[in-house]
Amino acid sequence: MEIVPLACYLLLLASLPGAPPLDPLVARKLESAWAARPPGYKPRTRHLNPDGSPQFSNRLFLESSPYLLQHAHNPVNWYPWGAEAFDTARKLGRPVLLSVGYSTCHWCHVMEEESFEDLEIARYLNAHYVAIKVDREERPDIDAIYMAAVQSLTGGGGWPMTVWLTPDRKPFYGGTYFPARDGDRGVSTGFLTLLQKLQQIYATEPDRVAASAAEITRAIEQSLAPRSGSALPQARVLHTAVQLYRSNFDSTHGGAAGAPKFPTSLPIRFLLRYHRRTGDAQALRMATLTLEKMAAGGMYDQVGGGFHRYSTDARWLVPHFEKMLYDNALLAVTYLEAYQVTGRQDFARIAREILRYLERDMTSPQGAFYSATDADSPTPAGTREEGYSFTWTPKEIEAVLGPERARAVNTYYAVTPQGNFPGGRSILHVAGPGNPVVEQSRDLLYRARLKRPPPLRDEKILTSWNGLALSAYARAALALDGGEPRYAARAARAADFLLKSLRRNGRLLRSFKDGQARHTAYLDDYAFLIAGLLDLYEATGDPRWLAESIDLDRVLEKHYEDAQNGGYFLTADDHERLLAREKPAYDGAEPSGNSVQVLNLLRLSEFTTQDRYRQRAERALKFFSSILNGSPASLSEMLLALDFHLDTPKEIVIAAPSTAAAEPLLARLRSTFLPNRILVLVSPAHDPSKLIPLVENKLPLKGKATAYVCEKRVCALPTSDPEVFTKQLRKTQPLGTTDGHR
Repeated sequence: MEIVPLACYLLLLASLPGAPPLDPLVARKLESAWAARPPGYKPRTRHLNPDGSPQFSNRLFLESSPYLLQHAHNPVNWYPWGAEAFDTARKLGRPVLLSVGYSTCHWCHVMEEESFEDLEIARYLNAHYVAIKVDREERPDIDAIYMAAVQSLTGGGGWPMTVWLTPDRKPFYGGTYFPARDGDRGVSTGFLTLLQKLQQIYATEPDRVAASAAEITRAIEQSLAPRSGSALPQARVLHTAVQLYRSNFDSTHGGAAGAPKFPTSLPIRFLLRYHRRTGDAQALRMATLTLEKMAAGGMYDQVGGGFHRYSTDARWLVPHFEKMLYDNALLAVTYLEAYQVTGRQDFARIAREILRYLERDMTSPQGAFYSATDADSPTPAGTREEGYSFTWTPKEIEAVLGPERARAVNTYYAVTPQGNFPGGRSILHVAGPGNPVVEQSRDLLYRARLKRPPPLRDEKILTSWNGLALSAYARAALALDGGEPRYAARAARAADFLLKSLRRNGRLLRSFKDGQARHTAYLDDYAFLIAGLLDLYEATGDPRWLAESIDLDRVLEKHYEDAQNGGYFLTADDHERLLAREKPAYDGAEPSGNSVQVLNLLRLSEFTTQDRYRQRAERALKFFSSILNGSPASLSEMLLALDFHLDTPKEIVIAAPSTAAAEPLLARLRSTFLPNRILVLVSPAHDPSKLIPLVENKLPLKGKATAYVCEKRVCALPTSDPEVFTKQLRKTQPLGTTDGHR
């Protein structure tokens, strides 16, 4: 590509259709950014000069978010979220058009191509609005506020999210994806017409706009600030939740009935816990059938491992092809726990394959984990199509494997000339019994697939999602047969990076990209990382990780916790002031920070014996009790914390003369599903006595690794016999025999 002289590039900067010339300071920054662009940089736009340079550039070219950079060469005069945009809107007397999405969102790409790359629409936007782009993954606080507005207006939500605001940031209209013009995709009113009508209303009916904005703002405040409960939730919450899941269970395909199907729509980890304490066979069947069907379907990447975002149909066959770090981290833990419950090696295999996918496709040079890959893939024709990289034809498979192997693989994965996806392509899914040929062919197909242009990968590193990945690797190190120290080493490397590169003056930051950490961290960044560090401590016995989790909890307690009412706000007390300060109260595709942090507090209480952790957890449970009692599925992840609270957790100390000597006892712990416990390893390499009073006087007896299984600080007889240890572990308190008070 010919290098565009800077002077010529500066001329381009003033040519956004319908927009005034850029401020000279912004123009100089864009000039510097253009000069510093990476080698081989290809602008993501159809508006190119003959030499391949972009016809347009806007302020998003100065950002690091991959999603914002995707829009850096739209003809729209985009601003990032900030005072400059709203000050400009106020000065010009214009409404604000807020567009929120993320880099791997298929319909975000569609709206970009249809509307934000359209010169007529861009010209109107630039002349009548101030347009703002937000990456929801970097700014979940903004996303939550305006998603609440959209949900109050439409009864639903999703991305891209499109909201009309006043210059004082109050929404007066909103929705999600809008086709560009009247009649497109069967809609009567397209995006351009909507822009025109709402601008006219804004200009001529200010009282109507103000009234609408005030009403929607009140709805936001009510939505994001749930009412406090009055008493601690009891075991009936868990029984009610199981009844709800049972009534909506798809007994043929697993998961929740209907479509689309999300992997988190049926909280399998809760069902496994419920089965452990009740013996409910149907709870176990709901969990295992769902895991079987998901892993056999097209939602699972049969070649490369890992799960796609969700299934568009009831059979788990046709996925939405983006892959998210958080989905795969959460599912790895789910399959690990199901393996512990059932002993089924197929569940252990899926967990290993998920972690292998994260290792080879999603790991940064620093050892942390990237965020996501796109639903859309480049095609040989130069277009982008959803799922192209992951689908196959019989001829493509034969070209890789040869005729004989290809026949076996095509039969196993139901690959046909007609296909089950547009273009005569097939989504691989398990359609028959396995055989060694299929097992041997997976890596060959994976290596062949690597030669295809890959989907875009969002290479920002998010603290919260990496915390989930820490948990997945640390739990794998502890749960899989024989122990997997390499998994613990991967988790430790990622934890090191997060604590060094995404922490400043003792406070976490949210996102890391291009060598720079940005954005004050949110509740889930702290909660997920604390959970990951606690898991890493249990997997390694290194007290450093427990100490780090305690330090991070102190920050949460000081800046995020509602000390009076219980629970946590999404943002810190010194965060940017927005329309509302959310207290997250919903577990969706990702668990809420409140749900995870309640369990963190209960675990810290057991580790440290400091009752203040339990008291804080109980304040939070009490606050959310009205939601748990009325709609337990809304806080499905918090059910895990409630189960822990209503149980008598086991405090397990293994004192050993060496780490290797502890292995016979650890092997029994691995094969036992015991979620409500803490584990402390004491060896010459690790002395946690300064943090964990429970280890006092617990020594290896007669030079052998010795297990101490305790409840409420009262211990059973110490033992070095794995059989006796197993019996102690498997003593279970049935659900419903406690009133919830410890």
